[in-house]
Amino acid sequence: MTSQQEVLDTLAKVARALGNGHRLALLERLAQAEAPVETLATAGELSVGNASQHLQQLRRAGLVTAKRSGKQMIYRLADERIVTLLSLLRQVAESNLAEMERLVSQLFSDDDAAGALEAVTRDELMASLERGTVALLDVRPEEEYKAGHLPQAINIPLDQLEDMLDRLPRDREIVAYCRGPYCALSHEAVQQLSQLGYRIRRFEEGYPEWKAAGLPVA
Repeated sequence: MTSQQEVLDTLAKVARALGNGHRLALLERLAQAEAPVETLATAGELSVGNASQHLQQLRRAGLVTAKRSGKQMIYRLADERIVTLLSLLRQVAESNLAEMERLVSQLFSDDDAAGALEAVTRDELMASLERGTVALLDVRPEEEYKAGHLPQAINIPLDQLEDMLDRLPRDREIVAYCRGPYCALSHEAVQQLSQLGYRIRRFEEGYPEWKAAGLPVA
């Protein structure tokens, strides 16, 4: 008969697969959209071989799936609940690990001496969208935006921001968002646009967390 310990040992395989920062980064990227290993390697600043090894670990743990498209292997999250799992992992770490709290507080503090990067909560954003008082700015790459985004969000990848300012409204506050709480893209967008006189803040979460909460996406 199967013992409880065997069940827990199998569960531990999932935990071991999560026990690597590079693999967490790959899961964060796949939470935006499926992608080939070459794209994932570039996003994670890994070699293709190293990225492939990490993806195989995630695949064996049931966290990602893969399909062949021509000569490429396309990876995707095996389950949308993985986004919730990562969010819970982040919340537990931030609440209970002093080192995590210190690192998060310092993550962007050097660029935010005046507190301009104060985040917009999910509830605040929902209320502002209902009132029609904000415009959403998605600063992720175009392929991630096309795979899914918050409703009515304007997509301007960060590296194109200065060339596409005419798409941004001046009469409303702008809320920028990207891949998740630790994503630097929205922070950099807030810095750039606030210096140009725009009223802008960042969303404290990202597209995957919004979608995982069952909120509308386009």
